[in-house]
Amino acid sequence: MNVFQRIFKIIDRLRLINRKIDLIHEALGRIENRQLSKISSNQIQDFEFRVFSQWGEDGIIQHILRQVPIENKIFIEFGVENYTESNTRFLLINNNWSGLVMDGSKKNINYIKNDLSVSWGHNLTAECVFITTDNINEVILRNGISGDIGLLSVDIDGNDYWVWEAITCINPRIVVCEYNSLFGSKAKVSIPYKADFDRRTAHYSNVYYGASIAALEFLGKRKGYSLIGSNSAGNNLFFVRNDLCGGLKILSAESAYIKAKFREAKNKDGKLNYLDFDDRLKVISDLSVINIENNNLIKIIDI
Repeated sequence: MNVFQRIFKIIDRLRLINRKIDLIHEALGRIENRQLSKISSNQIQDFEFRVFSQWGEDGIIQHILRQVPIENKIFIEFGVENYTESNTRFLLINNNWSGLVMDGSKKNINYIKNDLSVSWGHNLTAECVFITTDNINEVILRNGISGDIGLLSVDIDGNDYWVWEAITCINPRIVVCEYNSLFGSKAKVSIPYKADFDRRTAHYSNVYYGASIAALEFLGKRKGYSLIGSNSAGNNLFFVRNDLCGGLKILSAESAYIKAKFREAKNKDGKLNYLDFDDRLKVISDLSVINIENNNLIKIIDI
């Protein structure tokens, strides 16, 4: 056996180990899901658990599925990186949904296509594309998806508001969308749309991106959705289509808002500097955002 054969054998073993770890995580998630299903609460944070999601999104989505009937068990998620951490992987593996995931990195998409945990046993399509308002509908349609679907997850660290606004070819029952809690709970603001926006180069701090909770609530209402809450980390919102809310508690932006505690800011050398909320806000206070009601640019310090 030559050195290359040995390397490939080691890689295969690592893939098998990763698959076994995924199965363990899935089993633990199922156990926790059964326990949480017995809880009587109208706060979605009470149902959080994490299997493949970054925070507690896996549990929140499972809770919503107990309240919202889904006919077409299809999801779309973009901005997934290599899909090892995502909002829909547990849906794919645990609930056997089908899905389309997208990312702008060929390396990430190749990783997904070679990840036997999802590419072999499940109906998952992975496409390399940099999402813009101009191409999002075409990308979805060419993958054979349209109309009523189960869930849309929007997390592209930038143009989230504008891309969700542009989507017209699908009518998801559940929408998960990232928000930037640094913009507060009242102002309806977003970063200005820029087709090639990249938060890593938009500002060295890495915290200038996305839209406020109030802006996304405003957009949700325009598109026929009700806000039912935020995850406890304060970065992902959950919306349900108005005709399907049932017994779910509907919240305002102010009542759903959660001040994020995670410290993701970076210094000018690109290293984490662990700034708290107020200091993160101060770093970007002179940058501009757009008021989505009147299209006026305003400084973050003025909101």
